[in-house]
Amino acid sequence: MKRHRIIKYFLLTALILSSVAVSSQELNCNVQVSAQKIQGSNRQVFESMQRDIYEFMNNTVWTNHVFSYAERIDCNILINLTDQFSADEFRGTLQVQLRRPVFNTTYNSTLLNFVDNNFQFRYVEFQPLEFDPNSYRSSLVSVLAYYAYLILGFDYDSYSTLGGTEFFQVAEKIVANAQNAAEPGWKPYDGSRNRNRYWLVKNLLDKQYEGVRRFIHDYYINGLDRMESRAAESRNSIAESLKFIQDVHRAKPDPYMYLLQVVMDSKSDELVNIFSEAFPEEKSRVIQILIEVDPGNKSKYEKISASR
Repeated sequence: MKRHRIIKYFLLTALILSSVAVSSQELNCNVQVSAQKIQGSNRQVFESMQRDIYEFMNNTVWTNHVFSYAERIDCNILINLTDQFSADEFRGTLQVQLRRPVFNTTYNSTLLNFVDNNFQFRYVEFQPLEFDPNSYRSSLVSVLAYYAYLILGFDYDSYSTLGGTEFFQVAEKIVANAQNAAEPGWKPYDGSRNRNRYWLVKNLLDKQYEGVRRFIHDYYINGLDRMESRAAESRNSIAESLKFIQDVHRAKPDPYMYLLQVVMDSKSDELVNIFSEAFPEEKSRVIQILIEVDPGNKSKYEKISASR
């Protein structure tokens, strides 16, 4: 009888630990810190920084949702340090990459890929990184948490219409908490052409930009996720979804439209690959829309018509 109680105890303990592990890991985030441009410094600090950021991104409980190990969101944080002002103050760039699996395939689609050029922070080796959504503790913690919630928001938007709103709202709160921070990227006037954290999340929650988020949902659910079984129909659905982007572009909520450009930069190569296999009439229609909404990538989109 005693032996059975012991076995039952260990099984219950294992079940509890398993459920905690399942619910506490939303992200599968690869982190890389490069400091090649910084000379004559203690290189050990950069190894510690990379390890601490990796543990922060992957071990922090970001939501109250349950994730299995296989459901974790694949993403990359690539930090390129360019300056060191003191023993614990750094400046550089941070690149965010988010991948999303396509249903019934082994293909992972790039959902987000952009660079934050306003990345300045303090890092003290062996000092724990701790996030509090209700207060600003440091630029490093706030930047990482901000992008964790943007990653979650974009991922959820790709599965359900406007499904990432709750996460974008947390990111907006992080921005609000950082308005008195000395580091750049948090205020409306930081950076150039409204390209900073403040404007990106403001766009994401602005109803005038809602079409961009609806495009993301339709692009995946009615497009890529059905491409394996119904290629022509799925391409047509993606072509139709581009009208969401076109409507936002024509409405021009602001002169810079940061969110629209972030999404188009992330999807341009994939769109070229998708429509290279389309019928001539569909190619012509799609190229016209793409060049209108994303003229900076005109030469890239023109390659669609040259392909067979």
